Amino acid sequence: MTALVVAASLLVGVSLGVLGGGGSILTVPILVYLAGQGTKEAIATSLFVVGVTSLAALVPHARARRIRWRTGLLFGAFSMAGAYGGGRLAEYVPGTVLLIAFALMMLATAVAMLRGPRRARERARPADLPLKHIAVEGLVVGAVTGLVGSGGGFLVVPALALLGGLPMGVAVGTSLLVIAMKSFAGLAGHLAGVAIDWPLALTVTAAAVVGSLAGGRLAGRIPQDALRTAFGWFVVVMGVFVLVQQLDAAVWTHPVTWAGVGAVLAAAVAARWRAARSARAHAPTTTPGSPCG
Repeated sequence: MTALVVAASLLVGVSLGVLGGGGSILTVPILVYLAGQGTKEAIATSLFVVGVTSLAALVPHARARRIRWRTGLLFGAFSMAGAYGGGRLAEYVPGTVLLIAFALMMLATAVAMLRGPRRARERARPADLPLKHIAVEGLVVGAVTGLVGSGGGFLVVPALALLGGLPMGVAVGTSLLVIAMKSFAGLAGHLAGVAIDWPLALTVTAAAVVGSLAGGRLAGRIPQDALRTAFGWFVVVMGVFVLVQQLDAAVWTHPVTWAGVGAVLAAAVAARWRAARSARAHAPTTTPGSPCG
């Protein structure tokens, strides 16, 4: 089992290095289903793992100049305040409720990522988000981080790419700075009521750091649209997995449940189809025999 946990932890690091998120989406299920931890203990441990791993993954992105430092530091500062409050509130919320809320937010975010930013909006956005937007989005994302144990990359990357208009590669690098800051703030909120198994936490962290360094080197070689699409579908898969694990058989046999799942999947497919059609519409066209250049 230990070898399986270590192997899965390597994937946590690769996910953070390549996608700028997905660390806690993987870490919480690994600690709950493979390491046998309780939900709240796993959430607190994941914040430590993801915080340290994000700092390591930040290095190759910084060297490649894929970090918007002003936006990241301000977003992270506001997120830390929200994360600490969310971490304290999590003590009073049942673990199952936290995981179900976590999964539903993942699915909603995945749809937004698969839809992608409208090109006109993307060009119109400034290099850095306005301070008011950074404050509001940072507090909200931070609160979610502390409450459900997510490092927040699955929310930060869309916020930076869709709302801030940052190129996907820069959004990924900048998100790692934000994730590290608010993961540690969220951890501080959890430590008041949760004890961490430090040998396990350090083992998982070491494996994740190794994976993050490899992932950071790969990130700059992947096309932006492919990176966004991969991130979106990855979050869909993990969100459905967490829901399946948390909801009992009676819920899954109810028609309303399948109607909801079908609606989410249909929305994701439709969003991807619209994005592909928009990309084709904006692509330059040539006719046979026409001069080039």
